[in-house]
Order: sequence, then C-alpha cells, then structure tokens
Amino acid sequence: MDYLQDIEDFASHTFPPWILAILGTVVVGLTGLVPMIIIPLDAGPSLIEGKNSRFLKLLLSFAVGSLLGDVFLHLLPESYAMLAHTGGNNHDGHLHMGLWILGGVLAFLVLEKVFEFTDENPASNNNKESTTKNKKIVGYLNLLANCIDNFMHGLAVASSFLTSTKLGFVTTFAILIHEIPHEIGDFAILLKSGFSRWEAGKAQVWTAGMGMLGAILSISLDSESCLEARTAWILPFSAGGFLNIALVSILPELLSETDPKESLKQLVCIILGIAVMGTLTTV
Repeated sequence: MDYLQDIEDFASHTFPPWILAILGTVVVGLTGLVPMIIIPLDAGPSLIEGKNSRFLKLLLSFAVGSLLGDVFLHLLPESYAMLAHTGGNNHDGHLHMGLWILGGVLAFLVLEKVFEFTDENPASNNNKESTTKNKKIVGYLNLLANCIDNFMHGLAVASSFLTSTKLGFVTTFAILIHEIPHEIGDFAILLKSGFSRWEAGKAQVWTAGMGMLGAILSISLDSESCLEARTAWILPFSAGGFLNIALVSILPELLSETDPKESLKQLVCIILGIAVMGTLTTV
C-alpha cells in the first residue's frame, strides 16, 4: 500500500487542492461515457422495436433497480447523515426532508405534464418530429435529475479534496464505482426515450458539467457548514425525482410485459440493480 501513499504525497505536493478538486470532478463526470463502451454499437432507438426491445427492457429493469437502490441505500441515508451533521436531526428536520422528497416526486410529475401539454399532440398530428419530442420527455426528466445528482457529486469531491488529499481520493473512488452502474441505467433510459447512442453520450457529458458547477461552488465557499446548510435540500429532492422516474415513468411499461419468462428476467435485473448499488454503497 506504500505506492498509494506515494501517489497521495506526490499529488498533495504537486497540485493545490482546488486543482485536485477540479480533476476529481472531471474524472467522475467521465463515467457518463462508460455505457458507450458497454452498450452495443448499434444500440439506439431501433432497440424499441423487434427482438431487441427485450434487451432494452432488461436494461430498463436494471435502471429501475439502480435508481431505487440509489434512493434508499445512498441518497436517503446521506440525507439523514447530513441532517444529523447540521443539527437538524429532529422531528421538524425529518418533516422537512420528507416534504422535499415529496416535492421532488411532484415537481417531476408536473414537469412531465408541462412537457406533454406544451408539445404538439402526436395522436392528432402525424408529424414525426412531434412524436420524437414526446418520446423524449422521460429522457429529459432523467437528465434533469442527473444534473442535480452530479451537482452534489461535484460538491462532495471538491469539499473532500479541500479537507485532505486522502479524503478526496477516497471520495472520488467511492463515487466512481457507485456511478458506473447508475450511468448504465441512465443510458438505457435515454435510449428508450428515443435518443441515439451518440445523442445519449453527449447528453451524459453535458449533465456532468453540473458537477463542475458544484465543485466551483464548493471551492468558492469557505465554510463547510454553510455549504451543507445551503444544499441539504438537494439530496432528498433528487431522491424524489429518481423515485418518480423509476416508479411512474419506467415501471408501468415493464408491468405491461405478457411473457412470464421475460417478466422473471426483468425482476432479476431489478434485484441485480439494487444489489449492485447496495454492494457499492458499502465500499
């Protein structure tokens, strides 16, 4: 393990903490491109039709599991821990956190309806562009939730490096292994929403930019307690958004499966997604 200490010593003496914070945030953001290596090259909107649709539904099932695992095994425990750290671990604090979770669920529901009502109605209009826009609503909502999630990652990585180089590396590594299965699920949601493989990859990179904003905010604020107090609402709100996407936008489509064997496979993928997130959360 001496070589790890050597790397830490080299980094801490070569780069100032804010440079390491930026570099760590960039590395975490690049996890959005990992699915492009794993997902087949021909993956895209064509997966929605034919035999390939079963493969996409398995990916979506994994996405549901990873989102639920992220919410109940990562975001909510982190929210409670932050609540206790900021001195709000009481009835009112728990009530406020619950309201922010519900706020996230309802906000994403309202956004979905706003997108639907402001878009042209594909049922009464044969315009192909209108249909494509309508299909991408869930994808856009997922990107919004990811922007919030990545913002928090940027805050966490930068705050850790500003505290100590060792803590920065540990936090970056933990977020990296946690994000990869999450990003695979997000990529599947974008494909299901009508994004091409390259469109999904570019969208993932854009959402990673919010992580950089989080890192810059963390660097610019001197007080860690001030930072936590200002951003404590983001985790439960993000959890509510992910719950909406998993249970309202994706799961109903999986429940429409009529083949018992495919339903069993999907259930296994959901459990696998939860198990992976649970395993990585303990690291």
